[in-house]
Amino acid sequence: MQQIFNFIFKNSHRLLFLLLLVVSLVLTIQSHSYHRSKVISSANFLTGGVYERVNSFREYLNLKTQNDELALENARLKSIIFNAEDTTSIPKIDSIKGVDKANIIVSKIIHNSYNVYENYLTINSGSADGVKSDMGVVNSAGIIGIVDKTSKNYATIISILNVKSQINAKIKKSNHFGSLVWNGKSTGFVQLIDVPRLASVRKGDTIVTGGQSVIFPENIGIGTIDKIYIDNQTNYYTLNVKLFNDMTNLGHVYIIKSKDREEITNLEKKENE
Repeated sequence: MQQIFNFIFKNSHRLLFLLLLVVSLVLTIQSHSYHRSKVISSANFLTGGVYERVNSFREYLNLKTQNDELALENARLKSIIFNAEDTTSIPKIDSIKGVDKANIIVSKIIHNSYNVYENYLTINSGSADGVKSDMGVVNSAGIIGIVDKTSKNYATIISILNVKSQINAKIKKSNHFGSLVWNGKSTGFVQLIDVPRLASVRKGDTIVTGGQSVIFPENIGIGTIDKIYIDNQTNYYTLNVKLFNDMTNLGHVYIIKSKDREEITNLEKKENE
């Protein structure tokens, strides 16, 4: 301790000079914006450089951990790639709501119109593949339309986005039926009309095929109720249905062959006669 006091007494003039110098510098910096900005920028430069070097050092120390994490991530990504399905191949399907796979024709849409009132699609399967008029067309999300005309290798489909389309459909939870039509306005919505007022309907309820025709099996998905309207003249509901399918972006589809269609059609013709 005595040595410290001796050092201070011995160098008191120098220490006083340094103290006054520091005080004067502080006062100068505080009273002049130019000097203050220069000091701050210099300090930022120095601290930034220090932080950068510290961070680089930390990254260097963590290289092993980062390499291990990258190796695990690469292994996971490769696993996904190696096990991913080939999206370019034609999908296989075992059944559609009880329809045997022998009665399903897999095809692909090669042309799709959705911006006019009477929209049609074209598929790359035709009569040579067993496609006939009035067969139902669906995909994994729901219904697409009904086969209209066929050639040997191609067929056209009446889209559900066609003002002339009319398909039997129902509210899944209550089995109340109506007719599925399109008002020509939005590609994302169709309308279920002639639904009786006694039906219990709520927004979000699922709409499916009704099964009262030989075109589509029962309970194929269509969409969900988005809005509910009441027709005061007919006392029926009109339901705006948000489609499960994005009708502007379609790929592979399934054409359904109804094994009982001919028998049912012939029987109904006899009744009409």
